[in-house]
Amino acid sequence: MNTNKRQIEERGSWERKAEFLLAVAGTVVGLGNVWRFPYLCYRNGGGAFLIPYLMFVVTCGVPLFLLETAMGQFTQQGAITCWRHLCPLAGGQLKVVYGCMYYIIILAWALFYLIYSFSSQLPWASCDNTWNTDGCVNLAAKNLTINQTTLVNTTPAAVEFWERRVLSLSGGIEEVGKIHWEILLCLIVMWIICYFCIWKGVKSTGKVVYFTATFPYVMLLVLLIRGLTLPGALQGIVFYLYPEPARLADPQVWMEAGTQIFFSYSLCSGSLISLGSYNQFNNNCYRDCFWLCLLNSGTSFVAGFAVFSVLGFMAHVQGVPIEEVAESGPGLAFIAYPQAVAMMPFPQLWAVCFFIMIVFLGLDTQFVAMECVITSVMDLFPGVLRRAGRRELFLLLFCLTCFFGQLIMVTEGGIYVFQLFDYYASNGACVLFLSVFESLAIAWVFGAEKMSDAIEDMTKSRPNYIFILCWKYFTPLVSLGFFVYSMVKYRPLTFKNWYVYPDWAYALGWLLALSSILLVPGWALGQMCAKKGSLKQRWRHLCSLNTNLPLSSKKPAEIQDQTFTAEIDDLVSSSTN
Repeated sequence: MNTNKRQIEERGSWERKAEFLLAVAGTVVGLGNVWRFPYLCYRNGGGAFLIPYLMFVVTCGVPLFLLETAMGQFTQQGAITCWRHLCPLAGGQLKVVYGCMYYIIILAWALFYLIYSFSSQLPWASCDNTWNTDGCVNLAAKNLTINQTTLVNTTPAAVEFWERRVLSLSGGIEEVGKIHWEILLCLIVMWIICYFCIWKGVKSTGKVVYFTATFPYVMLLVLLIRGLTLPGALQGIVFYLYPEPARLADPQVWMEAGTQIFFSYSLCSGSLISLGSYNQFNNNCYRDCFWLCLLNSGTSFVAGFAVFSVLGFMAHVQGVPIEEVAESGPGLAFIAYPQAVAMMPFPQLWAVCFFIMIVFLGLDTQFVAMECVITSVMDLFPGVLRRAGRRELFLLLFCLTCFFGQLIMVTEGGIYVFQLFDYYASNGACVLFLSVFESLAIAWVFGAEKMSDAIEDMTKSRPNYIFILCWKYFTPLVSLGFFVYSMVKYRPLTFKNWYVYPDWAYALGWLLALSSILLVPGWALGQMCAKKGSLKQRWRHLCSLNTNLPLSSKKPAEIQDQTFTAEIDDLVSSSTN
């Protein structure tokens, strides 16, 4: 029995503080900082958009960022089992699983573009390819006279490369079509890279992030300098930041500012809890929180200059308004920016820099999301999974499950499935709903003051009282208000404003969304039914268990050992027998 107990490996921790900072920076600074924030800023009032953005940073972003990091560090547990110590009634918040299912497809597309960026001529800068149609036009051609008729009656070469070569786009989600084998191979490569980035836990993740979290900044700096030297760059930057205060009267502007904060800061996904759980108990997460939030928002702001300077150049060359070339999401990364790069001198160099940055920005987010899932499940079953070789095997099984589940996304109809996941499974309304539950559970059940005591015990610095007010009032009220607004303003998903999904696809989308948000109240209901006693006794038991947890009088490892001793003994006994 004692031998079997010793075989249960230690949970581990970050060897250096820098590893934690880089890992968190890698997951919060992702593709959304480059391809979503700049577009939202220009579309929602330019510089005026920063007003609601900063208000959400103060009332939701920073308070929840600190809360989740502190939850993990205080309990030394992942996103599932941390609730055993704080509020057993809550739990089930692991929405990041859906992100693992579809996010890596973007990396496969980016890798495909990166490979073709080494071609003697960029394939999206030419209409002489087998996939091009008679209506193709190369906007990068030097002798091309561009007018409104040209743009309306033709299809740019970059669009045809994206739709006909990369996606092999079918007519709808009903037409699944064949598997795109080149994209499939790129997907396999990305899964292999992600697997080996985290296969040894924080021992490997902590080393990988030294490169993957810093190198994108080198590429961003290179692209920023290049963009600012292009003709038309100033017009693009003015367009990006020119304030329109009248837009602040539109509730949609505030809604998009709030959802951007939740996505950009990786809130309510479980990632921050899992990463924080590998910190030393006395790590100053209070100070870390401010620096990481500043880094995240600062990167978003600076990325806007890199993006819109290039879009301004593109509009200058084409002689069209910037709003006609501005894109968001995949449209920016795989159409607008590659098309602009094709118009520059030495286009291969800038294409390579851009897609390397995209790959590394997404890679950090992907493997940290995977680490969150693995950590959470291993903490749930430590006696089974925390043994030699078990982690690697479980991680392999998880990767294979996600891989086979997403094969449909590399077919001719795959982009329709991808958008279904992106629009419903990672919907902003889902995150807002989870934010309400999380803040209420900690602030009102565990106790906002008690959490503040825990942070003071760990960091020797008591959080400002504004954090308690946010946890108890501002964050849940703001999140609830915009959740209701998003439901009222809901519009069914369409593809490029012309393809309407069939009813069964919308039903599947709502099933994905509901599975993200109903798991939390479902978990609470299940816990209430599982306990014995009157309804009042069950409620008090589930809301009070472990809320008298000692702070510095016990090390987190001791707390964890006491919590899981019975569970481990049972598992070890059964395996021995």
